[in-house]
Amino acid sequence: MGAAEARRRRWGVPVLLVAYVGYVGLGAGVLQALERPAEVQAARRLLQQHWELLANHTCLRGAALQRLIQGIIEAYKSGVTLQGNTTSLGRWDFSGSFFFSISAITTIGYGNLSPSTVAGRIFCILFALFGIPLNLVLLNEIGQVMLLGVQRCAHRLEEMFHWKIKAALLMKTCALVSGLLLFLLLPPLLFSDKEGWTYEEGFYYSFITLSTIGFGDYVIGMNPDRTYPGWYKNVISLWILFGMAWLALVIKFCINLLESSSDFCQCNKKSTELAEDLMDDGKNSMTGLHDVESCNDKGTETKGPDECHIHTASAVAL
Repeated sequence: MGAAEARRRRWGVPVLLVAYVGYVGLGAGVLQALERPAEVQAARRLLQQHWELLANHTCLRGAALQRLIQGIIEAYKSGVTLQGNTTSLGRWDFSGSFFFSISAITTIGYGNLSPSTVAGRIFCILFALFGIPLNLVLLNEIGQVMLLGVQRCAHRLEEMFHWKIKAALLMKTCALVSGLLLFLLLPPLLFSDKEGWTYEEGFYYSFITLSTIGFGDYVIGMNPDRTYPGWYKNVISLWILFGMAWLALVIKFCINLLESSSDFCQCNKKSTELAEDLMDDGKNSMTGLHDVESCNDKGTETKGPDECHIHTASAVAL
């Protein structure tokens, strides 16, 4: 059994590695074909606007304009935006800091906001060091509670309607559909109202956030032209926490499917090898090559040495 497991591991890792690299390469090719033309067009448009601004305002100098642009970028990273002749603050108030803390320990890491002071960066390291394990433990507990609720509902349905397989399948389907509604399909409507995003943008943000990919191209509560209610970011923080637990269960289910399919392939391979071994044993018996080793493998404990000798002798005689 140990040798078979070692063989499976030895062949399983290269196959998975090839599949992984191929899948990533496929994604890279598709994204390059879809996004590269838009990137080139945006770069050309930005460069054209840059030269038009310098041509229409001769008092501007290229170096000074570049410093202004760089200053705007650095200020935006610190949470400061320009609004006419004034600046907009508020990303590092308690609500914004609370949401940043959530994004840090959940490893989402949007990247649109980060500490700029040395003390803030050191604290962020220590905070994440203990916060990430705490977050993982909490997500595991929430997931277990969700699973327990599904199992209890399935058990009650089984007792009421005397269902067995149907009850479990029905509750798993209900849990999947309810999770899709609560965490992926309905939240984009709220984002459309509060952020002004389209439904597609809200759905994209929902999945990128709950899967902890966190590109940072869409982040809630960052539009300086909009006024957000005080409960908004707190509710979204709870949505992130429970949504991550639900999506983790879905991903775990997908992992189990992949592993079960892999085990099924291994079982087929083992069955083929067993059939070949049986055929080889049959050939060895017919040609008189079935010696004492086969006797020791098949039942030395139950047979005596005389029986083993007799069996070998009869095989040779054939």
